[in-house]
Amino acid sequence: MSETSRILVVDDEESITYIVKTELDDLKEFETDAALSGTEAITLLQAKVYDVVLLDMRMPRVHGIEVLKYIKETSPTTEVIVLTNVVDMKMAVETTKLGAYDFIGKPYDLDQLIYTIHRAIEHRRLLIDRELGLNSKPLTMIGKSRIFRDIVQKTKKVALSESFVLVQGASGTGKELFAKLIHSSSHRSARPFIVVNCAAMPDQLLESELFGHEKGSFTSAVKAKQGLVEVADGGTLFLDEVGDISLMTQPKLLRFLETGEFRRVGGTSTKTVDVRVVSATNKNLQEEVKSGHFREDLLYRLNVVELYLPLLKDRKEDIPLLVENFLMRKSKTKRISDDALEILMKYDWPGNVRELEHVIEGALALCQGESVDPRDLMTNVALSLQQPGHAEGDSLPFVESSDMFSLNELEKKHIEKTLKHFQWNRMKTAKVLGITPKTLYLKIKRYKIRTPKIEDYK
Repeated sequence: MSETSRILVVDDEESITYIVKTELDDLKEFETDAALSGTEAITLLQAKVYDVVLLDMRMPRVHGIEVLKYIKETSPTTEVIVLTNVVDMKMAVETTKLGAYDFIGKPYDLDQLIYTIHRAIEHRRLLIDRELGLNSKPLTMIGKSRIFRDIVQKTKKVALSESFVLVQGASGTGKELFAKLIHSSSHRSARPFIVVNCAAMPDQLLESELFGHEKGSFTSAVKAKQGLVEVADGGTLFLDEVGDISLMTQPKLLRFLETGEFRRVGGTSTKTVDVRVVSATNKNLQEEVKSGHFREDLLYRLNVVELYLPLLKDRKEDIPLLVENFLMRKSKTKRISDDALEILMKYDWPGNVRELEHVIEGALALCQGESVDPRDLMTNVALSLQQPGHAEGDSLPFVESSDMFSLNELEKKHIEKTLKHFQWNRMKTAKVLGITPKTLYLKIKRYKIRTPKIEDYK
């Protein structure tokens, strides 16, 4: 895959389109198409996603304004630079309102045109990042263990190819982080990294998210929508929890993976994009194939290269580094005590790195001193760790007997404090405590914790 941007030149003067296309193609950084009419431009736009369109306004039959409207309705991330012989203020205002990025008078200066195209491409990327909430901060891979360094090294090698990658690992092992590492280490790093969460998404919604839809294709489709495969053009598409895609949608995904072609929901024209697909799952897809829940040919297409992420219990020497990183990100002033770190090191972390992060977040919410101490870790760690036979719901065993409260009183106060911190939100409280909402509910009843009515804290 070359690091080129797709440009469409639209002008009814053939000499203009020829000169612009030739000059842009000579730079080797653009893939340029040309259209001699508005109708031809719309046909090309139906088949391909462009980064930038250089658009003449004054064309017979289909005016440039109509083409601009079509672009912004069907491919809003495509930037439009208007080329015009006449500097018409009224037209400039109208095209700007319709979403044109800039306009340049003819005859144009080549350096100015190229500079404007570069700015438009960068503006497009910034818009995509902002609208999708993408994080452009550099990745930091935290870990010094051999098993972790080996998987990071393998990931960076895989990134240099164009192969599809399947990232496998238990929940909380960092599958999306490794997908980002593949993208940032690849030749596509300057292009979009788009995440699609496939879990529990209805068929029509997932298909619409992936491939977009045309206006009126279903009841709530009040306008055309660009699919995420179009937004990801030239970059990386990350399909998270790909094992949850239904058998109805799997054939459409397979066709797209094999050809790069797709149709919007309710559409008739075929579009083509160039994306690299990285997928992730915590399911055993071989077993899903045997049970008839996942297509074998789709698995083979996704699983060109396979990466298995290690469990946190298999790289415990990384825990101190991870804890330090979480403390720096969430507090900057707190540290962890040796006793508290010892507890964290002994725990097996069924929820992996994500669970560790939640534990630190919960401890910081309750910590009143300069360091996180064992009493601040009244979470899943404390509830599951210590002596054999210690069951969820028992008191916390690491609290010293000299404490002024009984163990049950301490746990009750801890739960009350956490509930208040999260404004009585039980889902957030249970998450930080490392227990299920049902267990939290039972503890509230057991300790007779008075929770305000909804109207009391609206």
